[in-house]
Amino acid sequence: MGAFVLRVAPSGLDRVREALEDDELILGWSHADGLLDLKLNWGQFRRIVSDTYYSGESNLRKAGAASGHLWRFIRSMEIGDLVVVPRGSKFYVAEVSGPARYLDSKISEDTAYRRPVKWLNNKKAIPRKYAKAALTSRMKTQGTCASANDLLPQIKECLSIAGTGVKPSFERDLRARLVSETLAELRSGRMESYAFENLIKEVLLGLGATEASVVPRSKDKGADILATFSVAGIFQQKVAVQAKHWQAKPALGPKVVGQLIDGLEAEAAQHGMVVTSGTVSEAAIRKAAEYSDATGVVIELVDGEQFAKLVVEHYVSNHQ
Repeated sequence: MGAFVLRVAPSGLDRVREALEDDELILGWSHADGLLDLKLNWGQFRRIVSDTYYSGESNLRKAGAASGHLWRFIRSMEIGDLVVVPRGSKFYVAEVSGPARYLDSKISEDTAYRRPVKWLNNKKAIPRKYAKAALTSRMKTQGTCASANDLLPQIKECLSIAGTGVKPSFERDLRARLVSETLAELRSGRMESYAFENLIKEVLLGLGATEASVVPRSKDKGADILATFSVAGIFQQKVAVQAKHWQAKPALGPKVVGQLIDGLEAEAAQHGMVVTSGTVSEAAIRKAAEYSDATGVVIELVDGEQFAKLVVEHYVSNHQ
């Protein structure tokens, strides 16, 4: 059994309600006909997407990113896999029950690519607060379809918490209270910006960074914290972080993402993060996604609730 996270919003329109009513998952890129042909190899598959949507691009980066989402939806998903569908502060979980199909009648609505599913939890949404930080982060993936095989146990746990008969546990209740109190503390105003940046640094070290440091204000080029992660003990990945110690409103806007992009490019970082104690706007999410599509560099947007979970899971436990 595998798992995926899927945004059901073709052409930027929320189609989750339709997906629930039709017992299907829905994907866009509907004018790229012919992708269900299993004889297509990756290059041929990508060429159809490129010719249909990205013929004016100088390279295949955007076509490759879009094709990756489509390939996962059409080829990688298997019957029995679980699919998490985020929607606002909640999410739904479905079990794949059949192969992908293409409906000519839905091309004009950009909802032609579909997969039949059985919606779990009686089609009821599950609050994101039930999810651990890793699953919360994956649900914020800027792409349309992402693999989540490594998070399958967490998805099943959320289903259990949501109403499949598992009684609330002391540990889970305690964790939820800790996250809530941590978020309130982050937004209380008693922590100034320097302390917030240092807390982010400590969380990154707890997440496995081999080194992390706060950038002095005099040398700040758009990144407040720089961290290095070792991949397989061989490759080094530099992460640039923009920190915003804000209240819940107003939501963080695209200007902050632009500041991080400046820092990413100045520091030649391979991954970016914006961490805020507040919330993140849809405009900021779109700007991050556009940059990722154009460059291949992923920018992760971490809001206050998600950061509070990271603090509880990767900082508090390491400082007891």
